[in-house]
Amino acid sequence: MIRRSFLIIIILGFSTLIVCSQTIISSSDLFKKKTDDPKAGQLNIIQDPALDTLMSRYIIANEIQEQKNGSGIEGFRIQIYNSSNRNAREESAKVRADFMNQFPDINSYLIFAEPGYYKVRVGNFRSRTEATRLYLIISKKFPNADLVPDIISLPDLNNK
Repeated sequence: MIRRSFLIIIILGFSTLIVCSQTIISSSDLFKKKTDDPKAGQLNIIQDPALDTLMSRYIIANEIQEQKNGSGIEGFRIQIYNSSNRNAREESAKVRADFMNQFPDINSYLIFAEPGYYKVRVGNFRSRTEATRLYLIISKKFPNADLVPDIISLPDLNNK
């Protein structure tokens, strides 16, 4: 009887440790700002604790996606070349160089996808609407261009 109750106490202790080890980020932790300014105000957030749980799940999901896809966000790019020919590597490099000569301001990306596809994608657009304007210009010079969803580079906020 004593062994059984001791075993139950140990199991409950371990399960409590496992539950407590999960990190929950509260909204007040996200908006903390340490300042020595005596005139600085104070932010009090009054909300349902379930929102903290949802934010923690969102942050963890984004961390997992970042580990899987590298840093970036969901967006759109314009694909101007896609082939798996024997000389697709050389062709893709030529298409990319040609694009870089015609549109030096727009980033271009050479992508290799299994089983032997070489793709050239250009631009970093957050929405389809934003990409459509440039797509109409590019499709005149590259008739095989197509708008595709992709993980795009994070925008540089310092240049705005």
